Amino acid sequence: MGGSFGRAVLKNTPHAVFGCDVNPDAEKKARELNAINGILSEETARSLDLLVLAVTPEHVRGLLDKYAPALKRGAVVVDFCGVKRSVVKIMKEYSEKYPGITFIGGHPMAGRELSGIDNSRADLFDGASMIFVNVNAEESVFGRVKEFFLSAGFGRAEVTTAEEHDAIIAYTSQLCHVTSNAYIKSPTAEKHLGFSAGSYRDLTRVARLDADMWAELMTENADYLKGELQTLINNLNEYLAAVSAGDVGRLKTLLKDGNDRKIGIDKKGDD
Repeated sequence: MGGSFGRAVLKNTPHAVFGCDVNPDAEKKARELNAINGILSEETARSLDLLVLAVTPEHVRGLLDKYAPALKRGAVVVDFCGVKRSVVKIMKEYSEKYPGITFIGGHPMAGRELSGIDNSRADLFDGASMIFVNVNAEESVFGRVKEFFLSAGFGRAEVTTAEEHDAIIAYTSQLCHVTSNAYIKSPTAEKHLGFSAGSYRDLTRVARLDADMWAELMTENADYLKGELQTLINNLNEYLAAVSAGDVGRLKTLLKDGNDRKIGIDKKGDD
């Protein structure tokens, strides 16, 4: 995610990018792929206008401890974490400790099932939505931050609360990964070659994931995710009951309801 953002910024804007990674080989590769101009350090951090934390929530505090003291007054910090309540809580804490720094929660609505700098793409965010949770930004600063992300390739900027973000993301992202990951565990999956097409491909794409990262995000958001899981299980049990009973009428009703709901939601989005 961080590598793709660096590449997008350097491709689409005149700004310079400094980046760091725990793996020196990744930093070298980032230079080769034109994802960064140089290495981020406490020294280079002094010149930053924007610090982007493209890490999992557990690493946010450590990076703020390292770089926040070096940031100039007026610098902005945005994170890319997949949950917002826990991260925004940390940001509020640091905004009191460093009142000259602006903190904004962020979550880019784009990604790949493959991770690492080798799988970064300069066009990953083209047309994507960038979600923001304002922590302590003045309206004028918030506006400039949104404009910058749009200039880097994002198609739209959505502003929400940490609570609403986590509630919706439990459904639109985390539940999808759990469902895909569980679906691929069927013994029949071993025999799918020659018998599958788009439906199988689309449903199984995000079964491939970073288990450490997703386990952390799902645990952080357990209250909302378990509600969505229970709803899905209840709905699946309705289909199971209809199939088990050979109740064609009930099955037709369930399938039509799902079809009509999909059409209605898509039409609302188009409007």
